[in-house]
Amino acid sequence: MPLLLRRLPSHEAYPGDIFYLHSHLLERAAKLSSRLGEGSMTALPIVETQSGDVLAYIPTNVISTTDGKIFLPTDLFHAGTCPAINVGISISRVRSTAQIKAMKQVAGKLKLELAQFAELEAF
Repeated sequence: MPLLLRRLPSHEAYPGDIFYLHSHLLERAAKLSSRLGEGSMTALPIVETQSGDVLAYIPTNVISTTDGKIFLPTDLFHAGTCPAINVGISISRVRSTAQIKAMKQVAGKLKLELAQFAELEAF
């Protein structure tokens, strides 16, 4: 990829400015016309990981420029879990600030119970 962009390779053979490129693409996607009333936009970047490695260079770059992540492992999907969300490592920077009080009370406990169940099931 860096050779196609005529740049020197850096970390994991990606261009040295790959972090800038990711954030620039996300910011550019949200530039809305002042002539049309501006506003806001929700972006849902999707990153495929190799063997579920969310700590690889590209996934961590994308995660750091967004407000969180939803991790959808294929093993949960193949086990019949629907939606196949790993609640243990899925996070949101918005968290409960966007929820009503009743939802906060239920969701917090439910997420903890799901994470504990998944951890026990792994043993």
